[in-house]
Order: sequence, then C-alpha cells, then structure tokens
Amino acid sequence: MSLWRTLRPGPRNLRIWQVGLLIAVFVLWHLLTTPGLIPPLMFENDRQAAFFFGEPLKIFERIVAWFFTGRDIYEHLAVTLIETALAFAIGTVLGLGFGLWLALSPIAAAITDPYIKALNSMPRVILAPIFAVWFGLGIASKVALGVTLVFFIVFFNVYQGVKEVSPVVLANARMLGASRRQLLRSVYLPSATSWVFSSLHTSVGLAFVGAVVGEYLGSSRGVGYLILQAEGAFDINTVMAGILVLTLFALILDAAVGRLERRLMKWQPAAGETEKL
Repeated sequence: MSLWRTLRPGPRNLRIWQVGLLIAVFVLWHLLTTPGLIPPLMFENDRQAAFFFGEPLKIFERIVAWFFTGRDIYEHLAVTLIETALAFAIGTVLGLGFGLWLALSPIAAAITDPYIKALNSMPRVILAPIFAVWFGLGIASKVALGVTLVFFIVFFNVYQGVKEVSPVVLANARMLGASRRQLLRSVYLPSATSWVFSSLHTSVGLAFVGAVVGEYLGSSRGVGYLILQAEGAFDINTVMAGILVLTLFALILDAAVGRLERRLMKWQPAAGETEKL
C-alpha cells in the first residue's frame, strides 16, 4: 500500500506519469509496426502496419535529420511559424476589438447578428482557394485563412465575457462616477480577460490549421508543403514526422500563452484556493 501511495498519480509526480504515458504510447506503436516483433493483428502481413502507421524509430531519424544532420527544415518551419504567429496575432486583435465593440453596442450587435452567425457557420477551409486567388500563393493567403479561423473563437469569447459582467458591479461603478473609459478598463476588460485566454489556447491550434491547410493547397515552402510532398511519395514516416513537429511547436506556443495568462491573471485565485474559500 505504501508503494502505491508513493507511485499513485498526484501533483508531485504528475509530470512523471505524463511522460510515462507518452513513452508507453510510442513503445506500443513500435511493437505494433516493427516487422517480426508481434503477429499482425489487423493486416495480412507485418509490413502493412508499418506502411499505414509508420515506424517510430524511422520517424525520429527523420526528425533528427531535419534538425541536426541535413538541417533542411528550418526554412520551412520558419515560414509555417511566421504564418501561424501572424494569423494568431491578427485574428486575436480583430476578435478582441469587434467583440468589445458589439458587446458594448447593442444596436450594432442586433444589426450584424445574422451576418456574424452566417459567417461563423460557413466552413472556412473552403475559403483557402479564394484567398489563394486574391492574395497569391505566398504567406498572405495562409495568414488570411488562419485569421478567419482564429477570429470567431476570440470574438465570441470576448463578447460573452463582456456580457457576463455582473449588473451589480456595473451599477456600483456608475454610482461611484466611473466614466465609460474607466468602465472599459476596470470592469469590462478584467471580466473578459479569462474568456480571452481560454479562447487563445484553442486559437493556437487553429492558427496552425490555417497555415498548414493553406500550404497544402498551394505553396513551395512550409512544413505543410513537406507533408504534402511526402504524402505524394507514400512516405508515411515523413508525414508522421511533420505532424509530430507541428504538434510540438503548437504545444510550445500554447505553453507561452499559458505563461502569459498566469502573469496577467495573478489577481484571479487558483482552483485550489477557490475551493478553500
């Protein structure tokens, strides 16, 4: 029992359990896709699993070659990261601005409501070919697609965050003589901040989606372009390597957003502190 209490998941060893789960997944993947280790479960022979799902060791070899041996991924990765960062920043700023404006302007919100809902319901990935025609095959078309994906996530969260402001708090602030600008700075923005950061964690992945989908449809550079070329050659290991690289950098950006959130939200009590209160 004492050993289990030491090893059981908890705040102290949570990171160890997370890393252990990741290692277990890759070990199982290796066992299922390496010819000759175990009998094939779903395929006619033990080479088909490797063909469809790739082999982890070869995938890691490809990643090492990209970053250390051949060093040929940096140009492509820089393009994808620039597209992602621009889409993320522009979409966030536009979503924040329009969300605040419409939340504080009921008449404008009522007029634009059906159009916003119509644009949000549109599968925005289909806009990629149109953006390619409008902005060309460079970075601009990928950024435009990413902006459309990020914008609505941030917009609706900001809009809802402002609408959730307590009427009692607003009434008290107005009684104390707060101006509209003071209300925006001291009441509306703090209320919307937690909603904004919750949307940013989702927006990071969507910004990557916009960049990669745009590179799929027309590009000569970018990680999405590398993945597309590998798919055309049925090189599943390179495809999986590209997916892992994109996932890793998406996690890094998400961690950066989380760190910024913790710095700006120091006034908000943590979950454990809330439960104690």
